[in-house]
Amino acid sequence: MTDLDTPVLTRIAEALERMAPPPAPAPSFSEASAYIWQPDPDRLEPVTAVSRVDLVQLIGIDRSRDTLLQNTLQFARGLPANNALLWGARGMGKSSLVKAVHAEAVKQGLPLVLVEIAREDLSSVGRLLALLGRATDRRFVLFSDDLSFSHDDSQYKSLKAVLDGGIAGRPENVILYATSNRRHLMPRDMIENERSTAINPGEAVEEKVSLSDRFGLWLGFHPCSQDEYLAMIDGYCAAYDMHPDEEKLRAEAIEWQATRGSRSGRVAWQFFTDLAGRSGVRI
Repeated sequence: MTDLDTPVLTRIAEALERMAPPPAPAPSFSEASAYIWQPDPDRLEPVTAVSRVDLVQLIGIDRSRDTLLQNTLQFARGLPANNALLWGARGMGKSSLVKAVHAEAVKQGLPLVLVEIAREDLSSVGRLLALLGRATDRRFVLFSDDLSFSHDDSQYKSLKAVLDGGIAGRPENVILYATSNRRHLMPRDMIENERSTAINPGEAVEEKVSLSDRFGLWLGFHPCSQDEYLAMIDGYCAAYDMHPDEEKLRAEAIEWQATRGSRSGRVAWQFFTDLAGRSGVRI
């Protein structure tokens, strides 16, 4: 071997190490109760201030709220609990509910940590599960927001590692909560198209559609009524000690949702944000 070969071999070794990095060390989870998973390199970034609303401010979704809260508290206490799929209308508080029930568990002193993983990072979920499984003094809600898959998307196979766990099983201290606008995590027109063109229509989309069946809890979110929309705004006003004229507030709120062409919790919050700004109130 010549002296010239040594630098070359060193560079090759360093390149191989970068391609197969060592497992990420598990953080102490003492600096925050919520983290964001960032792969390449694998790491959990703490979120010291989670963007959330209080549980009591989530109006019009009482049944879903109570069901998910009970499931979350069971899990945080080490009792059996189900993975949950929150599906339905946009802006009706699906992701807000996940963050709110996590906050309630933490408020009760339970060792629950929220870990958000983006849909495009699901291929790395196996490494994340291995990391979380080593933190035996904590329990984790793995949260994937706005989840959906297209016909050529293979990310759903990675999600099965969370739901089924494979031969090793999912770590007992990890549960999955996902939100989606689609009940079966894929567009209805895609389901119908694949069924109509496949040789075996029954099997064409069964693998992808059955993914949603692996969630033990299905919580549906539907468009709110005008009364519920106005009640949401009243709740925000009460929470921030604002007392606007009721008739004027109602007229402005209805006009706001008419210009948006929809009613939802998100639209109610957007109206309240505008109202608070005009009133000089910080939120």
